Amino acid sequence: MNFFVNQNIVIHQLRVEGISNSSVLQIGSAGVIKPLSNLYNTGAYTEPAPEFESQSEFSPYVPLAPPS
Repeated sequence: MNFFVNQNIVIHQLRVEGISNSSVLQIGSAGVIKPLSNLYNTGAYTEPAPEFESQSEFSPYVPLAPPS
């Protein structure tokens, strides 16, 4: 059985608090969502990056803006 869905979606504002590499953001209907993950060495690096040295036990990897 085939279903055909026609949609007209208008989004005035979309706020996403957080999304990660394994997240899916879907707006509307989807018959099949196929996972895809690609890893590219775009900088032509030949060795692993150095280990991260944290300033404190709870410091983020990426500097974040203070909450407003």
